[in-house]
Amino acid sequence: MTKEKKEFPWPTVGGYNLYDVMSALQKSIRRGLEDDALFWGTELFLSEYPDQAWNRLLIISSEDVGLADPSLSARIKALHDFYVHDRKSGEARLFFIHAILTLVRAPKSRLVDHATVVYFSGPRERREMPDYALYQHTPTGKTLGRGYEHFFDVGTILVNETGEDIYRERAKAILLKKDQ
Repeated sequence: MTKEKKEFPWPTVGGYNLYDVMSALQKSIRRGLEDDALFWGTELFLSEYPDQAWNRLLIISSEDVGLADPSLSARIKALHDFYVHDRKSGEARLFFIHAILTLVRAPKSRLVDHATVVYFSGPRERREMPDYALYQHTPTGKTLGRGYEHFFDVGTILVNETGEDIYRERAKAILLKKDQ
C-alpha cells in the first residue's frame, strides 16, 4: 500500500514508528552516540521525513545544547537554509549530516529547556517591580521624577561587562544637561 492511502504517521523505510525514530535520534545526540544518531537521522531522511527531522534538530540545538554553545542554533539554522537552497541536489544531504554531527559533538546543557519549563509551565508568582526598572522613560519613573542621573547610577549597571567603557562619563554628562 502506498503512503497516500495509509494513515499518518507512515512507517519509516525500516518499518519503525516515526515518533520512536525521532526520539532515538534525539537521545542518541544527547548521549554523543554518533553512529546511532546518523542511523536514526538518515532513517527519517530516507523515509521522506526530512522536514520533521530538521524540526527536531533545530529543537535539539536549544533544548540539549543551548547555552553550552550559544551560537549553535544559528549554525544549525544556517545548515538548514543551505539544505533548503540545494534541496533538489543530492548534495543537500551533506548539510543534514553536517547538522547531526555538529549536534552530536557539541557540548550539552539542558538549562534553556529547564528554564522554559519553570517560567512557562510552573506557577506564576507575584513580584515587586524592581527600582532599577523605574526610570525616566517608564510611567512610574516619570511619576517618581526620575532622570538621567538615576538611569546612569542605577539603570545602566551591567553584570559581566567586557572592556572599558571610555564614553560612559561623557555620555552621562551630556544627558544630565538635558535633565536641567
